[in-house]
Amino acid sequence: MLIAPLPPDEVERIRLLHALNVLDSDPEPEFDRITRLVSHLLKVPMALISLVDSERQWFKSRVGVTDSETSRDLSFCAHAILGTQPMVVEDATRDERFADHPMVTGGPRVRFYAGVPIRSVGGLALGTLCAIDSHPRQLSAEQLEVLQDLADIASKEMQLRETVSLAQKQLSRTDNVLEASEARFRAVFERAAVGVATIAPGGGWLSMNDAVCEITGYSREELQRLTFQDITHPDDLKSDLKALRKLIAGDIDRYQIEKRYLRKGGGTVWVNLNVTKKQSPGGELEYFISTLTDIQARKEAEAALEGLRLELEKRVEERTRQLNKRELELRSVIENANDAYISIDATGAVTGWNRQAEATFGWRAEEALGQSLHDLIVPPELREAHRLGMLHYLATGESKVVDQRLELPALRRDGSSLHVEVRIRALNLDGQRVFSAFLHDITDRRKAQALREREALMDPLTGLLNRRALTEMLPGAMERAGRRGSALAVLFLDLDGFKAVNDTFGHDTGDLLLREVAARLRRVARGSDTLVRLAGDEFTVVLEGLTSDSDQAMKCAERILHAITQPIHINTHTAQVGVSIGLAIHEPHTNQSADVLMKRADSAMYEAKHAGKGCIRLS
Repeated sequence: MLIAPLPPDEVERIRLLHALNVLDSDPEPEFDRITRLVSHLLKVPMALISLVDSERQWFKSRVGVTDSETSRDLSFCAHAILGTQPMVVEDATRDERFADHPMVTGGPRVRFYAGVPIRSVGGLALGTLCAIDSHPRQLSAEQLEVLQDLADIASKEMQLRETVSLAQKQLSRTDNVLEASEARFRAVFERAAVGVATIAPGGGWLSMNDAVCEITGYSREELQRLTFQDITHPDDLKSDLKALRKLIAGDIDRYQIEKRYLRKGGGTVWVNLNVTKKQSPGGELEYFISTLTDIQARKEAEAALEGLRLELEKRVEERTRQLNKRELELRSVIENANDAYISIDATGAVTGWNRQAEATFGWRAEEALGQSLHDLIVPPELREAHRLGMLHYLATGESKVVDQRLELPALRRDGSSLHVEVRIRALNLDGQRVFSAFLHDITDRRKAQALREREALMDPLTGLLNRRALTEMLPGAMERAGRRGSALAVLFLDLDGFKAVNDTFGHDTGDLLLREVAARLRRVARGSDTLVRLAGDEFTVVLEGLTSDSDQAMKCAERILHAITQPIHINTHTAQVGVSIGLAIHEPHTNQSADVLMKRADSAMYEAKHAGKGCIRLS
């Protein structure tokens, strides 16, 4: 007999089951009707609503069974709650999990079992609705659907109790405020033009608006029996789970990807997915919040556009070989292309310049034709490399840029710079080497990418650098100190009394206080100092260019201590916090890692805490 393993959400599942106060309760007609219907419609002698406790399974309702509970180790239902689909055992004597089971080899001689999980609002499997027979048998698709429908009714009854329990716990909140807030949230949630859903930590769909159902093709009830992994395209699941693990670990506070869902009934749909997480006040993960935007039309358009682009390049190459016969047709295609088109001869002189090239680079065609390309659009620092590269290709036929898709800097007529994506083709026409290129302005795209990269290193609340930025810059700063023969210091700051401000005035005031602390750090820091918010009320200051003693670093720490401990006026409140500072000095040519240096500063900070707070300790 194979004992069922514990599900990954066992602790949360048991906590909820006990909180519902349904175990060992009196029979209820709502559940008894369901088991009677299972017995009657499926023509089985035994039907149960079984709730799987930590050590036992207890029967909330039973037909054909006298015992009110059994050991969990003997429970078929403990296996059934592990899956997302109904578990059907047509002949237990032929199933390796149950062939030697005491209830199979002895009374009541179970042969057939079919169980469907009964789930909470959050998707936790509390137990099953199951049908049992002493003879082997098969369920038709219609019978299985009946069992699923009745299990859904049992789940709704259990979820109703869960909802009532939750409502009772929230009665201390003002009813009018709660109802108004809920109404506003529900209106926004349901009427949102994009899909909005909450996802359980294990991946189960908890709640979703109509847009999610329209995007995926599933009803709410169907989605709540699935996980997001079940309907994610296999090729996209790995990257989605990788980003999700970073979000859970706290490495990122949100992520955005483009992925495909498997629609009900077949086919896929592309979505732009943004995911954040909701944590309890104690820092425990409660659920994920996902927003889905249907980008299927955009993806189809991009695919069509890429196909058109590739076809255009192919046609340009073909028509270049037939230039004398089909020049007018080629000019029409090139002249009206969405990308800049430029052709040059073996000397580098421009022979082709379409309208988009005029718009992109500012030179009219009549001005550009005959001119050297590197004088028009190649930045001065790259012109020699451009010239030598052409000469090398003409001599050897070898090139690092021909037939490659590259991103390169370029110049406009007014001297401003831009970045272009370029694909260069080399052709041999009547024994003469010519080059053609399509160029697409990607300046805005690169700026957006650079902005995203900067934001990834920035703390959004204070505008200081974040932990990731510190991890990247500190080793380089230590290397610079070694080259220059100067000392470097790390100040590890932890605010004293910040929690009391949060508890007294609220988190909004706490956020304003953190911004003011960051502003005071900027005012007292030197221009060469690096200011970092690690997390919560922890900050780090990296001091470069110090002499080998600790006087400079200690004076800087004292200025910071004095600045932060001054009263802070926020709206109508006046708050005051202290700060404990740990100081670690890195002498030039000292063999220690950035992690060791940070741990020294951290330990010194804790020494300051233990010394009574509001002081500085040197590691």
